[in-house]
Amino acid sequence: MRAIIVFCLMALSIVDAAWKPLPENLKEGLIVYQVYPRSFKDSNGDGIGDIEGIKQKLDHFLEMGVDMFWLSPIYPSPMVDFGYDISNYTDVHPIFGTLSDLDNLVNAAHEKGLKIILDFVPNHTSDQHEWFQLSLKNIEPYNNYYIWYPGKIVNGKRVPPTNWVGVFGGSAWSWREERQAYYLHQFAPEQPDLNYYNPVVLDDMQNVLRFWLRRGLDGFRVDALPYICEDMRFLDEPLSGETNDPNKTEYTLKNYTHDIPETYNIVRKFRDVLDEFPQPKHMLIEAYTNLSMTMKYYDYGADFPFNFAFIKNVSKDSNSSDFKKLIDNWMIYMPADGIPNWVPGNHDQLSLVSRFGEEKARMFTAMSLLLPGVAVNYYGDEIGMSDTYISWEDTQDPQGCGAGKENYQTMSRDPARTPFQWDDSVSAGFSSSSDTWLRVNENYKTINLAAEKKDKNSFFNMFKKFAMLKKSPHFKEANLNTRMLNDSVFAFSRETEENGSLYAILNFSNEEQIVDLKAFNNVPKKLNMFYNNFNSDIKSISNNEQIKVSALGFLILISQDAKFGNF
Repeated sequence: MRAIIVFCLMALSIVDAAWKPLPENLKEGLIVYQVYPRSFKDSNGDGIGDIEGIKQKLDHFLEMGVDMFWLSPIYPSPMVDFGYDISNYTDVHPIFGTLSDLDNLVNAAHEKGLKIILDFVPNHTSDQHEWFQLSLKNIEPYNNYYIWYPGKIVNGKRVPPTNWVGVFGGSAWSWREERQAYYLHQFAPEQPDLNYYNPVVLDDMQNVLRFWLRRGLDGFRVDALPYICEDMRFLDEPLSGETNDPNKTEYTLKNYTHDIPETYNIVRKFRDVLDEFPQPKHMLIEAYTNLSMTMKYYDYGADFPFNFAFIKNVSKDSNSSDFKKLIDNWMIYMPADGIPNWVPGNHDQLSLVSRFGEEKARMFTAMSLLLPGVAVNYYGDEIGMSDTYISWEDTQDPQGCGAGKENYQTMSRDPARTPFQWDDSVSAGFSSSSDTWLRVNENYKTINLAAEKKDKNSFFNMFKKFAMLKKSPHFKEANLNTRMLNDSVFAFSRETEENGSLYAILNFSNEEQIVDLKAFNNVPKKLNMFYNNFNSDIKSISNNEQIKVSALGFLILISQDAKFGNF
């Protein structure tokens, strides 16, 4: 029996269906870049990044091969959750600039062939939004814009309607005397959930989309979609058994507050608005949910739902089997006409380098750029920025502040949101002020864009090299095959019928490995070295059955007949 199991595992490592790209899919080879506006570039010396600063740095996107960039929220907001609590959906927060500044950015981006999309936050508003203030007063039609419920009486005391727990912890219900009712907030109390069972709310949010699309924006990254609908029977959630603390979000399952089927119809209504415009408009979906629910977004109008497998499903200890599984799963379950995407980092995670170390961070970057489809990269990751220590006194993130002094470091997202490190001047070239909204990482003297441009082996030049390869027309045609070469070494190939092949070999262990490529079909004996993260002097290998891969090393090999990678 054991022999049969071993044989089956070996078979799984070498037998899989090759993925073939659809030639008409224009998004193949796309690179998307997330800009965190507060931290990208400060143009006026107030220590906070702004729209004009982004405009000044558009050439950076061109140099690194970016096609589309998305702005984290720039709307007016009390900043309880750094812009994800929106008080006006159709304006710009003064700290970032004006509507005119945004118009200028859009025009400048388009002149350079870049697309720009906005973060769209449909689940909730700020409690300072005019709609909520009117709803508090029970003024029609706003009285039903949010989810109000009188609660229930238990032992003579009024208590929340259900045991629902918010994402940030604590009850998802807050009482307001003005309405003599509780309102629902799946995030912070200052972020009341909109009521999408009211068709007027959907109409108004569709008009928000139209407002920005008419100004020339190219689409939206849609935030937190699985939370947008709730089961209106208001049933208590089953307990998870993970904790006895009713104030922790993991106290309950999320059967009635997450992934409600009506969500997908709302996504379709959002797509209908985008399709009103003659130019292609884009909708990227953030949905932390299971794979089957994630894939449904393709069918309801998303360009693609973000693939968070590199965030959710791997750790420092992951092996080749883990990587093969998560990549194969996405490719297998994705609709036939879908486009894959790979997201190694974002504003809610530790930086890529801090999560995995520099060499593994390089591997994740390589995979995001060399696997088929769309690469989605977070600002700073292209130069290998790491997290910055932020003291309790300097902590800005509400999630960190809410955790208290003893626990803030495990909850705060500030360390991965610090200013971009442009050069070794004051504040890393981010601002002319030495007083920035978050402190600059102390390593900026050596880890900065200007320095990395001069170093052929830098993180940035590696990124550029892979980005150029990704955009090669012949590379876009390449099929994908994945293999486990052993427990520690994962490999994938991008193969074409007539234009050559690429082989990526990644050693996730701390020991040198010797592997062969027999698991792939018809591999040329001699291969050119396109990239080696530890020895850039090796130009080729002459024996594909004895390939030495350094500890935490990775190699990118291409066939000598390849019509890509010749730069």
